[in-house]
Amino acid sequence: MHSMTLRFLASEGVAPAGGRVPGGAVLRWVDEAGFACASAWAKGPCVTELVGGARFLHPIRPGDLVEVHARLASTTSSAMHLAVEVRSGDLHGGPLHEVLHCVAVYTAVDGREQPRAVDEWVPETPGDIALAQRVQVHLDAARAAMP
Repeated sequence: MHSMTLRFLASEGVAPAGGRVPGGAVLRWVDEAGFACASAWAKGPCVTELVGGARFLHPIRPGDLVEVHARLASTTSSAMHLAVEVRSGDLHGGPLHEVLHCVAVYTAVDGREQPRAVDEWVPETPGDIALAQRVQVHLDAARAAMP
């Protein structure tokens, strides 16, 4: 499975007095969707290596329908690079608004927490190829910023 979508209602319990879901909760959902997608592709456990480039564009309110979509963009011998998008909106209809998009990297691990091989993902469609290129640009920028 090269993509995974989680859909749920934003709980009243995650919102502080300001009435918005905190960014940390949204990033947790990003990691959960990315982990589910990567683990399904790897057919086993994975660890999060990087979540980067997240820019919040729209708030999520308690009661909103939330959709978190993680999609495999490329692989290395043991890692999966994903594009993750979060959208939200009114449960009673209307369009979902983009909340954020980011990239995430997960490494497949064995029982000793050591990297293990994963199947190769080869983007074939123009959309998949463009996504792989966009994700690689984000990853290159993140690596350049690391000390």
